[in-house]
Amino acid sequence: MSIRRWIVRGIQLLAASLLLLYAADWAILRLRISHGTAFEVIQVHQFLATPLKGQKEEYDYMGDAPVSCSRSIFPQAGNPPCWWLARHTTQWQ
Repeated sequence: MSIRRWIVRGIQLLAASLLLLYAADWAILRLRISHGTAFEVIQVHQFLATPLKGQKEEYDYMGDAPVSCSRSIFPQAGNPPCWWLARHTTQWQ
């Protein structure tokens, strides 16, 4: 029973830590919103995948588009985090 108790405590501690990190991230984003530095715009390359006959696909370049992102650890305010979007500048539709 001792090992099970340690596992449960570890899971509880992990969940509490993640909740605290998300709350701190949200509070810092609200502070940045009040200063006007919470969001950025990153250019992404957009592609369209069109299915064809015979299990084939055609890929069309749609162009570059500006995408708004939040300067946070987690997705906030309906925007992806900038650290993630800067590393994934190709979007498929």
